[in-house]
Amino acid sequence: MGILEKISEIEKEIARTQKNKATEYHLGLLKAKLAKYRAQLLDPPKSAGAGKGEGFDVMKSGDARVALVGFPSVGKSTLLNKLTSTHSESASYEFTTLTCIPGVIQYNNANIQLLDLPGIIEGASQGKGRGRQVIAVARTADLVLMMLDAGKGDIQRRLLEKELEAVGIRLNKKVPNIYFKVKKGGGMSINSTITLTKMSERLAQLILHEYKIFNCEVLFREDCTADDFIDIILGNRVYLQCLYCYNKVDQISMEEVDRLAREPDSIVISCEMELNLDILLSRVWDYLSLIRVYTKKRGEPPDFKDGLILRKGCTVDHVCHAIHRTIVDTFKYSLVWGTSTKYSPQRVGLQHSMNDEDVIQVVKK
Repeated sequence: MGILEKISEIEKEIARTQKNKATEYHLGLLKAKLAKYRAQLLDPPKSAGAGKGEGFDVMKSGDARVALVGFPSVGKSTLLNKLTSTHSESASYEFTTLTCIPGVIQYNNANIQLLDLPGIIEGASQGKGRGRQVIAVARTADLVLMMLDAGKGDIQRRLLEKELEAVGIRLNKKVPNIYFKVKKGGGMSINSTITLTKMSERLAQLILHEYKIFNCEVLFREDCTADDFIDIILGNRVYLQCLYCYNKVDQISMEEVDRLAREPDSIVISCEMELNLDILLSRVWDYLSLIRVYTKKRGEPPDFKDGLILRKGCTVDHVCHAIHRTIVDTFKYSLVWGTSTKYSPQRVGLQHSMNDEDVIQVVKK
């Protein structure tokens, strides 16, 4: 029996097994086996004579990377053409785009790389179409922009989430707060700082045995599920922000547009009529957590034309490294104007956190 058949059998058994206290251990083991087989499917062992597989990843450039993911003919190429100067072939038939086409969005002085990926089909996680290659590129992105046809968005959304979930991409989720470390000896040490209601110590032991782990240290800091624990054991999961983009809203009723617009992490647009594209760019900027920091020389006005693009939570230390890596060695203090200060200018050190559109002047020794 091949890996695909094993995966199919386990998925069927999970579907027909009732979820209750009596079956939680059985379901936990099934999920552990399923995750192990899926990992083997996506990362098959390389034979000695095997050549390098054909891929279509492009070099990461700019200040952030956004991956356009969706089914064929939902408007990914049209959106790329509208937002960037790149031309991607778009037509009314499916699979117009057969490779990865990069473009650059210039917004708020930032260069955001936008990747138009070929359409995903159901079964992509098992390698159908060019699913594995598309998903491999999506894993390298800072944000997934999921393009959906507003007329059938709910169905498409569920199918795409299922395909991405199957290959270890977790959308709009945080990394489970579980400490896990494999040791050379000493047996298993499983503890928790809170009461576990979704799994137990015995289930954790069974899952660890499934992965041939007999010596380790585990500490649950939050009430996690068996799936969360499996993700931490595998250690190859990617946690990405996702913005659900419902296209073709000019073809549905206003009531349906209103419903979709109120869904969490969602936005409604029309590429053909260029509706809401400015709001889309603003949302993408927010989801990428980018900020602008402007530099200033003593006695001169700030340089608003050529700002530094950094991430939210960055400090003066990050700003100095972005200017030049040797500045920290001769750093004395910095003067900062903006919303991150109590008064302007404020004299601050390397650990001061910067806000969007702050102005900084670095004073060296």
